[in-house]
Amino acid sequence: MAIHQSAIKRHRQSLKKRAINKEARARLRTLIKKARQALEKKDTEQISAGLREVSSALGKAVSKGIVKKNTASRWLSRLSRSASRPA
Repeated sequence: MAIHQSAIKRHRQSLKKRAINKEARARLRTLIKKARQALEKKDTEQISAGLREVSSALGKAVSKGIVKKNTASRWLSRLSRSASRPA
């Protein structure tokens, strides 16, 4: 472990930030799973609500730097494509 005060503080900050990012990523994955479950049940209301929620959460995650822009775009694209597929 580093001896400098600035390095100790930086480490403490990185641990807090890591926990916040981990929680945000877990929430994203949960939302995506819920949307997929709605797709399996073929419940149109839940599907559209889930897609809106996922889209919003992905946008926030991108703006905060938790997920890269292309990754978020790819995830949303795959979800919406599977939602628009005929049953």
